[in-house]
Amino acid sequence: MNEKLTARQLALIGSMLFGLFFGAGNLIFPLILGARAGQDLPAALLGLLITATGIPLLGVMSIGLSRSEGLLDLSGRVSPRFRTLFTCALYLTIGPLFAIPRCAATSFTIGVSPFVGEAAGLWQLGFSLCFFGAVLYVSLKPSKILDSVGRFLNPAFLLFLGIMLAAALADPVQSAASVAPSGGYARSAFSAGFLQGYDTLDALASLAFGIIVIRTIRQLGISDPGRVAASTVKAGVVSMSLMAFLYAAIALVGAQSFGLYAQRLSDPGFTGGDAFALIARHYFGGAGGALLAVTVTLCCMKTAVGLVTSCSETFEELFPGRLSYPQWAVAFSAASLLISNFGLSKIIEFSAPVLYFLYPLAIVLILLGLLGRSFHHARPVYQWTMGATLAAAALELCRVVDFRPVAGLAGRILPFYTYGLGWVLPAVLGFAVGTILARKG
Repeated sequence: MNEKLTARQLALIGSMLFGLFFGAGNLIFPLILGARAGQDLPAALLGLLITATGIPLLGVMSIGLSRSEGLLDLSGRVSPRFRTLFTCALYLTIGPLFAIPRCAATSFTIGVSPFVGEAAGLWQLGFSLCFFGAVLYVSLKPSKILDSVGRFLNPAFLLFLGIMLAAALADPVQSAASVAPSGGYARSAFSAGFLQGYDTLDALASLAFGIIVIRTIRQLGISDPGRVAASTVKAGVVSMSLMAFLYAAIALVGAQSFGLYAQRLSDPGFTGGDAFALIARHYFGGAGGALLAVTVTLCCMKTAVGLVTSCSETFEELFPGRLSYPQWAVAFSAASLLISNFGLSKIIEFSAPVLYFLYPLAIVLILLGLLGRSFHHARPVYQWTMGATLAAAALELCRVVDFRPVAGLAGRILPFYTYGLGWVLPAVLGFAVGTILARKG
């Protein structure tokens, strides 16, 4: 049996992982970051790359290096109850409640809505049926996901995106240096970019997609745990390197195209999707809208396939005997279809509090998985660290929903709380206490 991936196989797995990660949010958030950061783009981009590529890479590495079979295995090191609750919350967030519906809603909002006008409601329902019909068809064949995403959907998406980026970079509207930073980027471009990376959901997704990568590697004939772990890390490096390159290119296009949407950038409803539509029309005219529709739909569809697949596999394992994999896939696709028709703005609005609550927990769990060998994966370390982070995440939730009595107190006590990083000190203290107790035990 072959115990080493060829360069071609590694590239395919890296392409598959990139395709699963890179959804619509990854496409539009860097663009609006570039438009708002302007001449401070380098600092903002550095912050974005840390949270949108660095932490997701650590997530993939954590699953591989800790020899975990996926999130269920890694989160189970805390406690059986945490394993169930956290896994369900994470998968429902990046699955049928928010991320999967966002894929369809974003595709429709950017690619179809500008062409249908007042009849958008009926068109959205029809589009959602077609979108999730295609997603379900591919998801029902999880063993073929490498072919479906790595060899077909992903290259097609990159082709269309490459055409748009090449045109914009070759003939920029203006230089990035001529654009003054605005909003939070004028105060602190780095921290604004750092928090912008949260919106991609990729740190959460990295814990979910790890199981797909590991199983794909095993299907290619790798059985030794050490080689599986090494191959997982290499695939993560390939995918995140490509993502970092595209983030930089898209953000630069966003800054250099500032003049196309300068008057609308301060509008609260203006998004990176609107900016992309204006850029497409500027460079390609009427055909630009069609090109953008194809690009965004392919981008979102391949991500939705990965999410439906990973959610269905995980819930089948988490609740054995309840539903089969195909039944879970149908259920998640149907729920996503219904929620997607509430519209993109509503989905984003409702997801924000949940996102800021789960992100600290996911980041700390990733770091514990990476550092696990140093403390022999002792349960007290996991429990004290995650317990302290859970309390801090609850305080973070108070900040996001603007519950001022608690948020004001937390802001005076916790360092970096106003920057969304109030969980750092509690996590460090919890880790220290857990390490001491583990050594005494």
